[in-house]
Amino acid sequence: MKEDTKNLYVAILMSILIIFAVNHFFAPKQLENQVNAENEVSVASPLVENVEPQAVVKEEADESERIDIRTPSVKGSVRLKGARFDSLELTKYKQTLDEGSEDVRLLAPVSSEQPYFAEFGFLSAGDGIAPDSETLWHAKQGQLTPSTPLVLEWDNGQGLKFLREISIDEHYLMKIVDTVENTKDKSVVLYPYGRINRVYDLKNIQRSVVHEGITGVIDGSSKEIKLSDIKEGEPKTFKAENAWLGFSDRYWFTAFILEGNKENDLTLSKVGENRFQVDYRGYPLTVGPNSKASHTVQFFAGAKEIKLLDRYTKQSKIQKFDLAVDFGWYYFLTKPFFYILDFLYKMIGNMGWAILLFAALLRLAMFPIANKSFESMSKMRKIQPKIQDIQQKYKDDKVLLQQRTMELYKKEKINPASGCLPMFIQIPIFFSLYKVLNIAIEIRHAPFVGWVKDLSAPDPLTISTWSHIPLPGVLDIGVWPILMGLTMWIQQKLNPAPANKDQARMFAMLPFIFTLMLGHFAVGLVIYWTLSNILSILQQKAIMYKNGVK
Repeated sequence: MKEDTKNLYVAILMSILIIFAVNHFFAPKQLENQVNAENEVSVASPLVENVEPQAVVKEEADESERIDIRTPSVKGSVRLKGARFDSLELTKYKQTLDEGSEDVRLLAPVSSEQPYFAEFGFLSAGDGIAPDSETLWHAKQGQLTPSTPLVLEWDNGQGLKFLREISIDEHYLMKIVDTVENTKDKSVVLYPYGRINRVYDLKNIQRSVVHEGITGVIDGSSKEIKLSDIKEGEPKTFKAENAWLGFSDRYWFTAFILEGNKENDLTLSKVGENRFQVDYRGYPLTVGPNSKASHTVQFFAGAKEIKLLDRYTKQSKIQKFDLAVDFGWYYFLTKPFFYILDFLYKMIGNMGWAILLFAALLRLAMFPIANKSFESMSKMRKIQPKIQDIQQKYKDDKVLLQQRTMELYKKEKINPASGCLPMFIQIPIFFSLYKVLNIAIEIRHAPFVGWVKDLSAPDPLTISTWSHIPLPGVLDIGVWPILMGLTMWIQQKLNPAPANKDQARMFAMLPFIFTLMLGHFAVGLVIYWTLSNILSILQQKAIMYKNGVK
Protein backbone atom coordinates (compact mmCIF):
# COMPACT_ATOMS: atom_id res chain seq x y z
CA MET A 1 0.00 0.00 0.00
CA LYS A 2 2.45 2.59 -1.23
CA GLU A 3 0.10 5.30 -2.43
CA ASP A 4 -2.68 6.32 -0.05
CA THR A 5 -4.23 8.54 -2.70
CA LYS A 6 -4.40 5.59 -5.07
CA ASN A 7 -6.27 3.56 -2.45
CA LEU A 8 -8.74 6.38 -1.81
CA TYR A 9 -9.57 6.99 -5.48
CA VAL A 10 -9.82 3.33 -6.37
CA ALA A 11 -12.01 2.54 -3.36
CA ILE A 12 -14.42 5.42 -4.04
CA LEU A 13 -14.59 4.65 -7.77
CA MET A 14 -15.17 0.96 -7.19
CA SER A 15 -17.75 1.67 -4.48
CA ILE A 16 -19.70 3.95 -6.81
CA LEU A 17 -19.68 1.33 -9.55
CA ILE A 18 -20.66 -1.45 -7.13
CA ILE A 19 -23.51 0.55 -5.55
CA PHE A 20 -24.97 1.50 -8.92
CA ALA A 21 -24.52 -2.01 -10.29
CA VAL A 22 -26.26 -3.59 -7.30
CA ASN A 23 -29.14 -1.12 -7.51
CA HIS A 24 -29.46 -1.65 -11.25
CA PHE A 25 -29.14 -5.41 -11.56
CA PHE A 26 -29.81 -7.08 -8.22
CA ALA A 27 -32.16 -5.03 -6.04
CA PRO A 28 -35.35 -5.57 -8.13
CA LYS A 29 -34.86 -9.35 -8.26
CA GLN A 30 -34.25 -9.58 -4.52
CA LEU A 31 -37.39 -7.60 -3.77
CA GLU A 32 -39.43 -9.74 -6.13
CA ASN A 33 -38.23 -12.91 -4.45
CA GLN A 34 -39.01 -11.45 -1.05
CA VAL A 35 -42.56 -10.53 -2.05
CA ASN A 36 -43.24 -13.88 -3.66
CA ALA A 37 -41.93 -15.78 -0.67
CA GLU A 38 -43.97 -13.97 1.96
CA ASN A 39 -47.68 -14.06 2.65
CA GLU A 40 -48.81 -15.72 -0.60
CA VAL A 41 -52.59 -15.93 -0.26
CA SER A 42 -55.61 -16.07 -2.49
CA VAL A 43 -58.21 -13.33 -2.53
CA ALA A 44 -60.53 -14.96 -5.04
CA SER A 45 -63.99 -14.08 -3.78
CA PRO A 46 -67.20 -12.64 -5.23
CA LEU A 47 -66.98 -10.02 -2.48
CA VAL A 48 -63.96 -8.37 -4.03
CA GLU A 49 -65.19 -7.92 -7.58
CA ASN A 50 -65.08 -4.14 -7.27
CA VAL A 51 -61.42 -4.11 -6.37
CA GLU A 52 -60.11 -7.11 -8.26
CA PRO A 53 -57.05 -6.36 -10.41
CA GLN A 54 -59.27 -6.78 -13.46
CA ALA A 55 -61.43 -3.81 -12.41
CA VAL A 56 -62.22 -1.55 -15.37
CA VAL A 57 -61.92 2.20 -15.00
CA LYS A 58 -64.08 4.07 -17.48
CA GLU A 59 -62.20 6.64 -19.56
CA GLU A 60 -64.84 9.34 -19.95
CA ALA A 61 -65.23 13.07 -19.48
CA ASP A 62 -65.79 13.91 -15.81
CA GLU A 63 -68.53 16.47 -15.26
CA SER A 64 -69.57 15.26 -11.83
CA GLU A 65 -70.34 17.62 -8.96
CA ARG A 66 -67.36 18.25 -6.70
CA ILE A 67 -66.53 19.46 -3.21
CA ASP A 68 -63.46 21.66 -2.80
CA ILE A 69 -60.47 20.73 -0.62
CA ARG A 70 -58.57 23.69 0.82
CA THR A 71 -55.70 23.61 3.33
CA PRO A 72 -52.45 25.60 3.70
CA SER A 73 -50.69 22.77 1.85
CA VAL A 74 -53.11 21.47 -0.80
CA LYS A 75 -56.01 22.40 -3.01
CA GLY A 76 -58.28 20.12 -5.00
CA SER A 77 -61.66 18.46 -4.87
CA VAL A 78 -63.57 15.29 -4.06
CA ARG A 79 -65.80 13.91 -6.81
CA LEU A 80 -69.23 13.18 -5.30
CA LYS A 81 -69.82 10.40 -7.79
CA GLY A 82 -68.06 7.53 -6.09
CA ALA A 83 -66.67 9.87 -3.38
CA ARG A 84 -63.40 9.71 -5.27
CA PHE A 85 -60.20 11.62 -4.42
CA ASP A 86 -58.96 12.48 -7.90
CA SER A 87 -57.90 16.11 -7.92
CA LEU A 88 -55.12 17.40 -5.68
CA GLU A 89 -52.34 19.95 -6.08
CA LEU A 90 -49.52 20.68 -3.65
CA THR A 91 -49.55 24.46 -3.24
CA LYS A 92 -46.14 24.73 -1.54
CA TYR A 93 -44.28 23.20 -4.47
CA LYS A 94 -43.90 24.28 -8.09
CA GLN A 95 -43.26 21.97 -11.03
CA THR A 96 -40.23 23.95 -12.22
CA LEU A 97 -38.16 27.00 -11.28
CA ASP A 98 -39.69 29.01 -14.11
CA GLU A 99 -41.65 32.09 -13.15
CA GLY A 100 -45.35 31.34 -13.21
CA SER A 101 -44.81 27.58 -12.95
CA GLU A 102 -47.90 25.64 -11.89
CA ASP A 103 -48.24 23.82 -8.57
CA VAL A 104 -47.21 20.17 -8.44
CA ARG A 105 -50.23 18.06 -9.39
CA LEU A 106 -50.51 14.80 -7.49
CA LEU A 107 -53.98 13.32 -8.09
CA ALA A 108 -55.78 13.54 -11.44
CA PRO A 109 -59.21 12.35 -12.71
CA VAL A 110 -59.79 9.42 -15.05
CA SER A 111 -60.36 11.78 -17.98
CA SER A 112 -56.83 13.24 -17.67
CA GLU A 113 -53.71 12.08 -19.50
CA GLN A 114 -52.34 10.26 -16.46
CA PRO A 115 -55.18 9.33 -14.06
CA TYR A 116 -54.25 8.98 -10.40
CA PHE A 117 -57.00 8.56 -7.81
CA ALA A 118 -58.10 6.85 -4.60
CA GLU A 119 -61.48 5.67 -3.40
CA PHE A 120 -62.85 3.85 -0.37
CA GLY A 121 -66.07 2.01 0.38
CA PHE A 122 -67.74 -1.30 1.16
CA LEU A 123 -68.26 -4.56 -0.70
CA SER A 124 -71.21 -6.86 -0.29
CA ALA A 125 -72.59 -10.07 -1.74
CA GLY A 126 -75.70 -8.35 -3.11
CA ASP A 127 -75.98 -5.72 -5.85
CA GLY A 128 -76.96 -2.23 -4.80
CA ILE A 129 -76.49 -2.86 -1.09
CA ALA A 130 -73.23 -0.89 -0.75
CA PRO A 131 -72.10 2.27 -2.55
CA ASP A 132 -69.68 1.84 -5.46
CA SER A 133 -67.81 3.96 -8.01
CA GLU A 134 -71.07 5.06 -9.65
CA THR A 135 -72.87 6.05 -6.43
CA LEU A 136 -73.78 9.74 -6.18
CA TRP A 137 -73.25 10.88 -2.61
CA HIS A 138 -75.02 13.84 -1.00
CA ALA A 139 -72.79 16.43 0.72
CA LYS A 140 -73.95 18.18 3.89
CA GLN A 141 -71.64 21.18 3.39
CA GLY A 142 -69.62 22.72 0.60
CA GLN A 143 -65.93 22.45 1.45
CA LEU A 144 -63.33 20.25 3.16
CA THR A 145 -60.85 22.21 5.29
CA PRO A 146 -58.83 21.49 8.47
CA SER A 147 -61.63 23.13 10.51
CA THR A 148 -64.64 21.80 8.57
CA PRO A 149 -64.88 18.04 7.95
CA LEU A 150 -66.83 16.89 4.93
CA VAL A 151 -69.87 14.70 5.68
CA LEU A 152 -71.31 12.60 2.84
CA GLU A 153 -74.53 10.60 2.94
CA TRP A 154 -76.14 7.89 0.84
CA ASP A 155 -79.27 5.81 1.46
CA ASN A 156 -79.55 2.57 -0.49
CA GLY A 157 -83.35 2.48 -0.11
CA GLN A 158 -83.12 -1.00 1.40
CA GLY A 159 -82.77 -0.09 5.05
CA LEU A 160 -79.10 0.91 5.03
CA LYS A 161 -77.79 4.46 5.36
CA PHE A 162 -74.11 5.20 4.76
CA LEU A 163 -72.46 8.23 6.39
CA ARG A 164 -68.91 9.20 5.55
CA GLU A 165 -66.98 11.83 7.50
CA ILE A 166 -63.74 13.01 5.87
CA SER A 167 -61.37 15.20 7.87
CA ILE A 168 -57.99 16.62 6.88
CA ASP A 169 -55.16 18.22 8.81
CA GLU A 170 -53.15 21.27 7.73
CA HIS A 171 -50.80 19.10 5.71
CA TYR A 172 -51.58 15.92 3.76
CA LEU A 173 -53.26 13.38 6.04
CA MET A 174 -56.97 12.59 5.71
CA LYS A 175 -59.12 10.47 7.98
CA ILE A 176 -62.16 8.66 6.56
CA VAL A 177 -64.76 7.35 9.00
CA ASP A 178 -67.56 5.29 7.44
CA THR A 179 -70.65 4.60 9.54
CA VAL A 180 -73.40 2.22 8.42
CA GLU A 181 -76.88 2.49 9.98
CA ASN A 182 -79.02 -0.63 9.65
CA THR A 183 -82.79 -0.19 10.08
CA LYS A 184 -83.60 -3.70 8.85
CA ASP A 185 -84.56 -6.60 11.07
CA LYS A 186 -81.56 -8.73 10.09
CA SER A 187 -77.79 -8.34 10.19
CA VAL A 188 -75.74 -7.23 7.20
CA VAL A 189 -72.11 -8.16 6.55
CA LEU A 190 -69.97 -5.67 4.64
CA TYR A 191 -66.29 -5.66 3.70
CA PRO A 192 -64.42 -2.32 3.79
CA TYR A 193 -62.15 -1.73 0.85
CA GLY A 194 -59.91 0.93 -0.60
CA ARG A 195 -57.78 1.33 -3.67
CA ILE A 196 -55.26 3.69 -5.20
CA ASN A 197 -55.19 3.47 -8.98
CA ARG A 198 -52.57 5.12 -11.17
CA VAL A 199 -51.37 5.33 -14.75
CA TYR A 200 -47.58 5.68 -15.08
CA ASP A 201 -45.46 7.06 -17.87
CA LEU A 202 -42.95 4.25 -17.48
CA LYS A 203 -40.50 5.78 -19.98
CA ASN A 204 -39.97 8.77 -17.70
CA ILE A 205 -39.30 6.81 -14.52
CA GLN A 206 -35.61 7.37 -13.92
CA ARG A 207 -33.45 4.46 -12.86
CA SER A 208 -31.55 5.82 -9.89
CA VAL A 209 -30.76 5.17 -6.25
CA VAL A 210 -34.13 6.67 -5.30
CA HIS A 211 -36.97 4.15 -5.29
CA GLU A 212 -39.99 5.00 -7.43
CA GLY A 213 -42.83 2.49 -7.39
CA ILE A 214 -44.85 0.79 -4.67
CA THR A 215 -43.79 1.34 -1.09
CA GLY A 216 -45.18 0.55 2.35
CA VAL A 217 -44.80 -1.13 5.71
CA ILE A 218 -46.74 -4.35 6.29
CA ASP A 219 -46.90 -5.55 9.90
CA GLY A 220 -43.60 -3.82 10.63
CA SER A 221 -41.81 -5.06 7.51
CA SER A 222 -40.72 -2.43 4.99
CA LYS A 223 -41.55 -3.07 1.31
CA GLU A 224 -40.14 -1.38 -1.79
CA ILE A 225 -41.42 -3.02 -4.97
CA LYS A 226 -40.48 -2.03 -8.49
CA LEU A 227 -43.29 -1.57 -10.99
CA SER A 228 -41.42 -3.90 -13.35
CA ASP A 229 -41.91 -6.68 -10.78
CA ILE A 230 -45.71 -6.47 -11.11
CA LYS A 231 -46.96 -8.47 -14.10
CA GLU A 232 -50.45 -8.18 -15.54
CA GLY A 233 -52.59 -11.07 -14.34
CA GLU A 234 -50.08 -11.95 -11.60
CA PRO A 235 -51.03 -9.84 -8.55
CA LYS A 236 -48.92 -9.93 -5.42
CA THR A 237 -50.89 -10.44 -2.23
CA PHE A 238 -50.34 -10.09 1.51
CA LYS A 239 -52.26 -10.42 4.75
CA ALA A 240 -51.70 -7.83 7.47
CA GLU A 241 -53.29 -6.29 10.55
CA ASN A 242 -51.36 -3.02 10.48
CA ALA A 243 -50.09 -1.62 7.22
CA TRP A 244 -49.67 1.38 5.01
CA LEU A 245 -49.20 0.99 1.28
CA GLY A 246 -49.14 3.21 -1.78
CA PHE A 247 -47.25 4.74 -4.68
CA SER A 248 -43.95 6.54 -4.16
CA ASP A 249 -42.25 9.09 -6.39
CA ARG A 250 -38.97 10.85 -5.68
CA TYR A 251 -40.58 13.62 -3.60
CA TRP A 252 -44.30 12.72 -3.35
CA PHE A 253 -46.36 9.70 -2.40
CA THR A 254 -49.84 8.41 -1.60
CA ALA A 255 -50.81 5.65 0.79
CA PHE A 256 -53.78 4.21 2.64
CA ILE A 257 -53.10 3.50 6.32
CA LEU A 258 -54.75 0.56 8.10
CA GLU A 259 -54.73 0.02 11.85
CA GLY A 260 -56.35 -2.53 14.09
CA ASN A 261 -56.07 -6.06 15.36
CA LYS A 262 -57.89 -7.80 12.52
CA GLU A 263 -56.48 -9.07 9.26
CA ASN A 264 -56.75 -7.28 5.91
CA ASP A 265 -56.07 -8.62 2.42
CA LEU A 266 -53.64 -6.43 0.45
CA THR A 267 -53.14 -6.68 -3.30
CA LEU A 268 -50.63 -5.11 -5.70
CA SER A 269 -51.54 -5.48 -9.36
CA LYS A 270 -51.12 -4.28 -12.89
CA VAL A 271 -54.62 -3.65 -14.23
CA GLY A 272 -53.87 -2.53 -17.76
CA GLU A 273 -51.19 -0.99 -19.93
CA ASN A 274 -49.11 1.22 -17.63
CA ARG A 275 -51.95 1.17 -15.04
CA PHE A 276 -51.23 -0.10 -11.54
CA GLN A 277 -53.30 -0.51 -8.40
CA VAL A 278 -52.78 -1.12 -4.69
CA ASP A 279 -55.88 -2.11 -2.77
CA TYR A 280 -57.10 -3.71 0.42
CA ARG A 281 -60.13 -5.66 1.51
CA GLY A 282 -60.74 -5.30 5.22
CA TYR A 283 -62.10 -7.70 7.78
CA PRO A 284 -65.91 -8.28 7.68
CA LEU A 285 -68.00 -5.59 9.37
CA THR A 286 -71.25 -6.96 10.82
CA VAL A 287 -74.05 -4.44 11.29
CA GLY A 288 -76.80 -5.86 13.52
CA PRO A 289 -80.54 -5.09 13.24
CA ASN A 290 -81.43 -1.48 14.19
CA SER A 291 -77.80 -0.68 14.98
CA LYS A 292 -74.78 0.93 13.43
CA ALA A 293 -71.10 0.10 12.88
CA SER A 294 -68.08 2.08 11.75
CA HIS A 295 -64.80 1.59 9.95
CA THR A 296 -61.85 4.03 9.85
CA VAL A 297 -58.99 4.37 7.41
CA GLN A 298 -56.45 7.12 6.80
CA PHE A 299 -55.24 8.41 3.44
CA PHE A 300 -52.00 10.32 2.85
CA ALA A 301 -51.44 12.29 -0.34
CA GLY A 302 -48.61 14.79 -0.33
CA ALA A 303 -44.92 15.60 -0.12
CA LYS A 304 -42.25 13.55 1.61
CA GLU A 305 -41.39 16.13 4.24
CA ILE A 306 -39.13 14.14 6.55
CA LYS A 307 -39.86 15.98 9.79
CA LEU A 308 -43.60 15.82 9.09
CA LEU A 309 -43.43 12.07 8.42
CA ASP A 310 -41.53 11.63 11.69
CA ARG A 311 -44.30 13.53 13.46
CA TYR A 312 -46.96 11.26 11.94
CA THR A 313 -44.91 8.24 13.03
CA LYS A 314 -44.85 9.41 16.65
CA GLN A 315 -48.12 11.29 17.12
CA SER A 316 -50.40 9.34 14.77
CA LYS A 317 -48.55 6.08 15.54
CA ILE A 318 -48.14 5.13 11.88
CA GLN A 319 -45.54 2.38 11.76
CA LYS A 320 -42.22 3.51 10.26
CA PHE A 321 -43.92 6.19 8.19
CA ASP A 322 -40.59 7.93 7.68
CA LEU A 323 -39.55 4.99 5.47
CA ALA A 324 -41.70 6.47 2.74
CA VAL A 325 -38.44 8.34 2.14
CA ASP A 326 -35.85 6.05 0.57
CA PHE A 327 -32.98 6.60 3.03
CA GLY A 328 -31.00 3.72 1.52
CA TRP A 329 -28.44 1.38 3.02
CA TYR A 330 -26.84 4.02 5.25
CA TYR A 331 -30.06 4.98 7.06
CA PHE A 332 -28.13 5.43 10.31
CA LEU A 333 -26.07 8.18 8.60
CA THR A 334 -28.46 9.54 5.98
CA LYS A 335 -31.21 10.58 8.35
CA PRO A 336 -28.92 12.26 10.92
CA PHE A 337 -27.16 14.05 8.06
CA PHE A 338 -30.50 15.46 6.93
CA TYR A 339 -31.31 16.75 10.41
CA ILE A 340 -27.85 18.33 10.72
CA LEU A 341 -28.25 20.04 7.35
CA ASP A 342 -31.74 21.18 8.27
CA PHE A 343 -30.47 22.66 11.55
CA LEU A 344 -27.61 24.46 9.78
CA TYR A 345 -30.00 25.71 7.11
CA LYS A 346 -32.32 27.22 9.71
CA MET A 347 -29.34 28.83 11.40
CA ILE A 348 -27.81 30.25 8.19
CA GLY A 349 -30.82 30.64 5.90
CA ASN A 350 -29.18 29.14 2.79
CA MET A 351 -28.86 25.43 2.06
CA GLY A 352 -25.68 25.86 0.00
CA TRP A 353 -23.85 27.55 2.86
CA ALA A 354 -25.29 24.90 5.19
CA ILE A 355 -23.68 22.20 3.01
CA LEU A 356 -20.34 24.04 3.10
CA LEU A 357 -20.49 24.39 6.87
CA PHE A 358 -21.44 20.73 7.11
CA ALA A 359 -18.34 19.84 5.06
CA ALA A 360 -16.18 21.94 7.37
CA LEU A 361 -17.64 20.29 10.48
CA LEU A 362 -17.06 16.83 9.01
CA ARG A 363 -13.44 17.72 8.26
CA LEU A 364 -13.09 19.00 11.81
CA ALA A 365 -14.52 15.77 13.22
CA MET A 366 -12.13 13.73 11.07
CA PHE A 367 -9.16 16.01 11.76
CA PRO A 368 -7.23 13.66 14.10
CA ILE A 369 -7.63 10.67 11.77
CA ALA A 370 -6.80 12.68 8.64
CA ASN A 371 -3.85 14.27 10.42
CA LYS A 372 -2.33 10.89 11.10
CA SER A 373 -2.87 9.87 7.48
CA PHE A 374 -1.33 13.06 6.09
CA GLU A 375 1.63 12.74 8.49
CA SER A 376 2.30 9.30 7.08
CA MET A 377 1.98 10.49 3.48
CA SER A 378 4.31 13.41 4.12
CA LYS A 379 6.95 11.07 5.53
CA MET A 380 6.47 8.75 2.58
CA ARG A 381 6.96 11.65 0.19
CA LYS A 382 10.15 12.58 2.06
CA ILE A 383 11.64 9.11 1.68
CA GLN A 384 10.46 8.74 -1.93
CA PRO A 385 14.06 8.89 -3.31
CA LYS A 386 15.07 6.02 -1.02
CA ILE A 387 12.06 3.96 -2.15
CA GLN A 388 12.99 4.58 -5.79
CA ASP A 389 16.56 3.43 -5.09
CA ILE A 390 15.23 0.20 -3.55
CA GLN A 391 12.89 -0.34 -6.50
CA GLN A 392 15.72 0.14 -8.96
CA LYS A 393 18.11 -2.10 -7.00
CA TYR A 394 15.66 -5.01 -6.48
CA LYS A 395 13.50 -4.63 -9.58
CA ASP A 396 14.11 -8.26 -10.54
CA ASP A 397 13.36 -9.72 -7.09
CA LYS A 398 9.84 -8.81 -5.93
CA VAL A 399 10.10 -10.67 -2.62
CA LEU A 400 13.29 -8.89 -1.63
CA LEU A 401 11.90 -5.60 -2.93
CA GLN A 402 8.89 -5.93 -0.62
CA GLN A 403 11.11 -6.94 2.29
CA ARG A 404 13.51 -4.00 1.91
CA THR A 405 10.61 -1.56 1.46
CA MET A 406 8.96 -2.72 4.69
CA GLU A 407 12.29 -2.47 6.52
CA LEU A 408 12.57 1.13 5.38
CA TYR A 409 9.02 1.88 6.57
CA LYS A 410 9.87 0.35 9.95
CA LYS A 411 13.11 2.30 10.24
CA GLU A 412 11.38 5.61 9.39
CA LYS A 413 8.39 4.72 11.65
CA ILE A 414 5.88 4.94 8.79
CA ASN A 415 2.67 2.94 8.65
CA PRO A 416 1.67 2.70 4.97
CA ALA A 417 -1.79 1.49 5.94
CA SER A 418 -2.60 4.64 7.92
CA GLY A 419 -4.29 6.22 4.92
CA CYS A 420 -6.94 3.50 4.75
CA LEU A 421 -9.03 4.57 7.76
CA PRO A 422 -9.98 8.01 6.35
CA MET A 423 -10.77 6.27 3.08
CA PHE A 424 -13.22 3.85 4.70
CA ILE A 425 -14.86 6.66 6.66
CA GLN A 426 -15.24 8.89 3.59
CA ILE A 427 -17.08 6.29 1.48
CA PRO A 428 -20.27 5.95 3.61
CA ILE A 429 -20.22 9.71 4.26
CA PHE A 430 -20.10 10.38 0.52
CA PHE A 431 -22.97 8.05 -0.32
CA SER A 432 -25.08 9.19 2.63
CA LEU A 433 -24.78 12.83 1.60
CA TYR A 434 -25.44 11.85 -2.01
CA LYS A 435 -28.62 10.13 -0.87
CA VAL A 436 -29.75 13.11 1.22
CA LEU A 437 -29.35 15.47 -1.72
CA ASN A 438 -31.44 13.13 -3.87
CA ILE A 439 -34.29 12.37 -1.47
CA ALA A 440 -34.80 15.42 0.74
CA ILE A 441 -37.57 17.61 -0.65
CA GLU A 442 -36.23 20.34 1.58
CA ILE A 443 -33.23 20.58 -0.81
CA ARG A 444 -35.36 20.49 -3.99
CA HIS A 445 -35.20 23.91 -5.70
CA ALA A 446 -33.00 25.22 -2.85
CA PRO A 447 -30.70 27.97 -4.25
CA PHE A 448 -27.09 28.72 -3.41
CA VAL A 449 -25.37 31.78 -4.88
CA GLY A 450 -24.92 32.98 -8.44
CA TRP A 451 -26.17 30.60 -11.10
CA VAL A 452 -26.98 27.71 -8.74
CA LYS A 453 -30.76 27.79 -8.28
CA ASP A 454 -31.33 24.13 -7.36
CA LEU A 455 -28.81 22.24 -5.23
CA SER A 456 -30.51 18.92 -5.99
CA ALA A 457 -29.89 19.30 -9.75
CA PRO A 458 -26.62 19.25 -11.75
CA ASP A 459 -24.69 22.50 -12.19
CA PRO A 460 -26.60 24.42 -14.91
CA LEU A 461 -23.66 26.63 -15.98
CA THR A 462 -22.05 24.06 -18.27
CA ILE A 463 -19.28 24.48 -20.83
CA SER A 464 -21.83 24.69 -23.66
CA THR A 465 -23.79 27.35 -21.77
CA TRP A 466 -20.96 29.87 -21.39
CA SER A 467 -18.81 28.96 -24.39
CA HIS A 468 -21.61 28.28 -26.90
CA ILE A 469 -19.62 25.26 -28.07
CA PRO A 470 -21.91 22.22 -28.54
CA LEU A 471 -20.57 19.22 -26.66
CA PRO A 472 -21.77 15.65 -26.06
CA GLY A 473 -23.76 15.33 -22.83
CA VAL A 474 -21.04 13.44 -20.96
CA LEU A 475 -18.51 16.23 -21.65
CA ASP A 476 -20.88 19.13 -21.05
CA ILE A 477 -20.19 19.72 -17.37
CA GLY A 478 -20.58 22.72 -15.11
CA VAL A 479 -18.22 25.12 -13.36
CA TRP A 480 -18.44 23.49 -9.94
CA PRO A 481 -17.47 20.00 -11.22
CA ILE A 482 -14.47 21.61 -12.98
CA LEU A 483 -13.45 23.29 -9.71
CA MET A 484 -13.84 19.98 -7.90
CA GLY A 485 -11.65 18.22 -10.47
CA LEU A 486 -9.01 20.95 -10.15
CA THR A 487 -8.87 20.63 -6.35
CA MET A 488 -8.64 16.85 -6.70
CA TRP A 489 -5.71 17.26 -9.10
CA ILE A 490 -3.93 19.62 -6.68
CA GLN A 491 -4.50 17.21 -3.81
CA GLN A 492 -3.12 14.37 -5.92
CA LYS A 493 0.06 16.34 -6.64
CA LEU A 494 0.73 16.64 -2.90
CA ASN A 495 0.95 12.87 -2.51
CA PRO A 496 3.74 10.48 -3.44
CA ALA A 497 3.58 9.57 -7.12
CA PRO A 498 3.47 5.90 -8.15
CA ALA A 499 6.87 4.63 -9.25
CA ASN A 500 5.34 2.66 -12.10
CA LYS A 501 4.84 4.96 -15.10
CA ASP A 502 1.68 3.19 -16.27
CA GLN A 503 0.17 3.56 -12.81
CA ALA A 504 1.20 7.21 -12.72
CA ARG A 505 -0.56 7.87 -16.03
CA MET A 506 -3.68 6.05 -14.87
CA PHE A 507 -3.93 7.97 -11.60
CA ALA A 508 -3.22 11.23 -13.37
CA MET A 509 -6.49 10.59 -15.28
CA LEU A 510 -8.58 10.07 -12.13
CA PRO A 511 -9.39 13.76 -11.49
CA PHE A 512 -10.62 14.04 -15.08
CA ILE A 513 -12.68 10.84 -14.76
CA PHE A 514 -14.24 11.98 -11.50
CA THR A 515 -14.99 15.40 -12.98
CA LEU A 516 -16.94 13.82 -15.84
CA MET A 517 -18.68 11.33 -13.55
CA LEU A 518 -19.76 13.83 -10.89
CA GLY A 519 -20.49 16.51 -13.48
CA HIS A 520 -24.07 15.23 -13.69
CA PHE A 521 -24.59 14.68 -9.96
CA ALA A 522 -26.45 17.08 -7.68
CA VAL A 523 -24.38 20.27 -7.57
CA GLY A 524 -24.79 20.37 -3.77
CA LEU A 525 -22.72 17.18 -3.53
CA VAL A 526 -20.05 18.61 -5.84
CA ILE A 527 -19.87 21.80 -3.75
CA TYR A 528 -19.42 19.68 -0.62
CA TRP A 529 -16.61 17.64 -2.19
CA THR A 530 -14.87 20.76 -3.53
CA LEU A 531 -14.67 22.39 -0.11
CA SER A 532 -13.66 19.09 1.47
CA ASN A 533 -10.78 18.86 -1.02
CA ILE A 534 -9.71 22.45 -0.29
CA LEU A 535 -9.66 21.81 3.46
CA SER A 536 -7.68 18.61 2.89
CA ILE A 537 -5.15 20.51 0.77
CA LEU A 538 -4.68 23.14 3.48
CA GLN A 539 -4.29 20.52 6.18
CA GLN A 540 -1.88 18.48 4.11
CA LYS A 541 0.22 21.54 3.15
CA ALA A 542 0.50 22.48 6.83
CA ILE A 543 1.70 18.99 7.75
CA MET A 544 4.17 18.93 4.86
CA TYR A 545 5.59 22.27 6.03
CA LYS A 546 5.84 20.92 9.56
CA ASN A 547 7.77 17.85 8.35
CA GLY A 548 10.05 19.85 6.06
CA VAL A 549 8.64 18.34 2.86
CA LYS A 550 8.94 20.52 -0.24
